[in-house]
Amino acid sequence: MKTLRVGIASYDEMKARTLAIAQGKHRPAADEPKVWFTSAESFARVLSDRNRAVLQMIADRAPGSLAQLAELTGRQKSNLSRTLKTMERYGFVKLERGPRGSVIPKVPYQRISLVLPVSRSAQKLPAA
Repeated sequence: MKTLRVGIASYDEMKARTLAIAQGKHRPAADEPKVWFTSAESFARVLSDRNRAVLQMIADRAPGSLAQLAELTGRQKSNLSRTLKTMERYGFVKLERGPRGSVIPKVPYQRISLVLPVSRSAQKLPAA
C-alpha cells in the first residue's frame, strides 16, 4: 500500500533541514516525511473532512474530468479546482491533462500518514 508521510515542523526547522540536506549534513531516512506543514491546523485545513471525501471520491470512482467530479460531489467546479490545486501542491492529488483540455484528478497514494512528534528529540530535524 502506497503511503505518503507528512510531518509538522516550523518554518525555521524546515529551513534548517533543507540546508542540512543541501550541505550533506543530513540524509533523510526512508521513513521520514516527504511533505511538511508548519502546523497541525494547516494540515487539518487542507485535509478537512470535506476534502478527504473528495479524495475518497477520486480514488473510488476515478472521475474522467473535473466536471464529472463536481457532479459527483455536488461542489462548484471553480471551488473544487482551487481545492485540488492546493492538494496538488502537497502531493495529495495529481491533476493530469485529458482530451480537449480537460483536467483528470488522480490520487497517487492509498494512505496519508501524519508524523507528529511530541518532543524535539523525537523530531529527527536539525536544530533551528
